[in-house]
Amino acid sequence: MDISTLRQPVAEDVKAVDALILRRLRSDVVLISQIGSYIVNSGGKRLRPLSVLLAARACGYNGQRHIDLAAVVEFIHTATLLHDDVVDASELRRNRETANVVWGNEASVLVGDFLYSRAFEMMVDVGRMKVMDILSHATNRIAEGEVLQLLNTRDPDTDETRYMEVITRKTATLFEAGVRLGAVLAESTTSVEEAAANYGLNLGIAFQLIDDALDYSKENGELGKNVGDDLDEGKPTLPVIRAMAVGSPHQRALLRQAIEQGGRDQIDLVIEAIASTDAIPYTTRLAEGYANRAKLALAAFPPCPATAALESLADFSVNRTH
Repeated sequence: MDISTLRQPVAEDVKAVDALILRRLRSDVVLISQIGSYIVNSGGKRLRPLSVLLAARACGYNGQRHIDLAAVVEFIHTATLLHDDVVDASELRRNRETANVVWGNEASVLVGDFLYSRAFEMMVDVGRMKVMDILSHATNRIAEGEVLQLLNTRDPDTDETRYMEVITRKTATLFEAGVRLGAVLAESTTSVEEAAANYGLNLGIAFQLIDDALDYSKENGELGKNVGDDLDEGKPTLPVIRAMAVGSPHQRALLRQAIEQGGRDQIDLVIEAIASTDAIPYTTRLAEGYANRAKLALAAFPPCPATAALESLADFSVNRTH
């Protein structure tokens, strides 16, 4: 199943979100509009706003505020991308030069700040204290995840527990918040709201696990970045952590050195070491487990096309090639 099929139950909502994003990106400071448009229109899948739209409709919401909140979630996500690329000194994202390469670090950080503040303006417009509570808590959790990831950088002793804490906070938190918001807008029961949050959390973890597995695939050209980007930045993700745990002493030494030194000098040897272990299948199996937990949470939702699309979205998160 491709993205266009997943969007069908909320096709008009998706168009409305796209239009709102473009409208709220406008600023009389031209550079803000340029950088914001460059990132937002760079070909991302926009799974986070899509999950907000689908959750709201699956829970029976018939208003329009889910359009605003889907855009808010996308702005928050875009802001984190701008900041991440500066911190990581990344040069490529979605097959394009990163904004920090084109405009510089200072402009990227400041436009990221603008997107955060614009997102909070928009959530205030919704006028629901619970919405602001959920999203303010989520942005704090994301920031904590980013700091935890920084602490793990170039640390070969990072274990699976520490890695999972990072991706739970840094990636899954925004999925969790977005899907929960759909249930909140529909004024769902507490049990349905918790099921929505559970779905989003597990979906986000599955999504990031597959992203990290794809980072070590020689066929990841569709991913829109270089093979081994995480290792180049000294980030020990699960495929490397697992390969170190089960590999030979020589492989462990190679991977340890690669994490400590960063760079892509020995990437072919690293990929070979990872491929010779069960690291990629292990990561994929773990992702499938989280995707299945996400689907189980949907039992609390009424059967409808939007709920079916959420189930397919969980499958898509682990079966994609980019």
